[in-house]
Amino acid sequence: MLADADALKPAYDVLVAGAGTGGCVVAGRLTEAGLSVLLIEAGPPSDGHPAIADAGAWASLLGGPCDWGLSYAPGPYVDGRIIAIPRGKVLGGSSSINAMLWNRGHPSDYDGWAESGAVGWDFASVLPYFRRAEDWEGGETPLRGAGGPLRIETPPDPHPVARALIAAAAEKGWPVLADANGPDNEGAALANLNMRDGRRWSVVDGYIRPHAGNPRLTVLTGSTVLSLLFEAGRCVGLRHALDGRVVETRAGHETVLALGAVETPCLLMRSGIGDPAELARLGIPTRLGLPGVGRNLQDHPLLMGINFSARAPLGPVRDNGGGALLNWRSRDGLAAPDLHAFVVQGPHAGPDLAATADLTGPVFAVSPGLMGSKSVGYLRMEGPEPGDPVTLQPHYLAEASDRAALSSSVDTILDLAETAAFRALGAAPLIPHGRLGQAESERFVRAACSTFFHTSGTCAMGVGSEAVVDPALNLHGVPGLRIADASVMPIIPTGNTQAPVVMIAERAAEWIAQGGPGKPRDTRMERA
Repeated sequence: MLADADALKPAYDVLVAGAGTGGCVVAGRLTEAGLSVLLIEAGPPSDGHPAIADAGAWASLLGGPCDWGLSYAPGPYVDGRIIAIPRGKVLGGSSSINAMLWNRGHPSDYDGWAESGAVGWDFASVLPYFRRAEDWEGGETPLRGAGGPLRIETPPDPHPVARALIAAAAEKGWPVLADANGPDNEGAALANLNMRDGRRWSVVDGYIRPHAGNPRLTVLTGSTVLSLLFEAGRCVGLRHALDGRVVETRAGHETVLALGAVETPCLLMRSGIGDPAELARLGIPTRLGLPGVGRNLQDHPLLMGINFSARAPLGPVRDNGGGALLNWRSRDGLAAPDLHAFVVQGPHAGPDLAATADLTGPVFAVSPGLMGSKSVGYLRMEGPEPGDPVTLQPHYLAEASDRAALSSSVDTILDLAETAAFRALGAAPLIPHGRLGQAESERFVRAACSTFFHTSGTCAMGVGSEAVVDPALNLHGVPGLRIADASVMPIIPTGNTQAPVVMIAERAAEWIAQGGPGKPRDTRMERA
């Protein structure tokens, strides 16, 4: 399955650029369908990193050799801080280094996609693809799948802090959900985790390892995709680096980009596809004008974190270091919960705020974030080569409604800490030190704001002038090229992004295997 340079063929039925969450799903499904597939990954194999399999060790991977080491640019509403955004540089991509959370968001998220122009992506239409991927511990239901490639379990013996969050939410009147991915996600629940018997179960485990020895699947690691190949306006393959040289590999059927919401738009721009003004700034000739490439960057802002001391040690880390979550509405009238919180079985604070309190001894956190964020940013390449810097600006907290919602979340977590469940742990606030006035709360939100690592939206799906792919995931105006990663999300869902990326890739693979929909639906853009 893993190939070296000498084993590489000049052509395959399908080329998949990026062996992260979306790429592994597409490659595995197309191999099952009988197509020959080359899956190309810039990072190394995942087998040499024991912490990948250890569910509780995922945070140790952040900032290490399996992380691209990217950051968000300073912004005025986060006190000018640079915010790191871990992205997996390894077989499995972020599925190999993330916190293993499987949250679809609210069903209305996908109805919103359809209303925005992504016709056919309403919840009823995407649900079969979520279910197809799942091996849910509770078995098959109308909303959950069983027997699929991705094992999904809840903590078998939840950590005391996880138990306390669920009991506290119930005490405050929120529902306790049997399943965080049920018909409505408002309330508290044990986390859905991509684990099997306490070990990470990534897309590599679910979609790639079952095809070990299958000659139809070739996995090439340590190879960076440089640009697209074109003939008569059609994408026919990829140029990629391999052992110090540039290789051209062709696709007999299609090329699929699954490099993620950062590198997919960068690859398009390096290949002459994007906003003509941006391409001219970089000195790249315009092949196809698509102004939406790199725009619409979205991510969920997270507060690191509301930290508490406990009366006594709480025991060793279990599961993914969390184990329970809460979803709620910041104000009445919202169609779905926009705020989310999870527990951390230890301290959770950035270096500046961590220096304001003693976080030694038994400490835990409940960290809120805004899943219904409205602020939108952009990606900008600073040079035309693959190794040149990229500016990523999410415009965190630029919208006043985002700031207000997150400020309210601080009070909510402090309210939870006063319940009997948290009093039993001896919870005493450390960061912040207690109740905050409005001005103090706003300052805390600015200082604590970080990221859920949910970068998305930079090659948005739709039919308008800013759309990059059509509702069949074909790049507008370029036959033979499809995108299957978080970059196509027109609106970020109100949940973790791994599950919707898997769903997107499942759907892309089905269309490719069936030979359609294969024709781009919008040919408005003309080549320069």
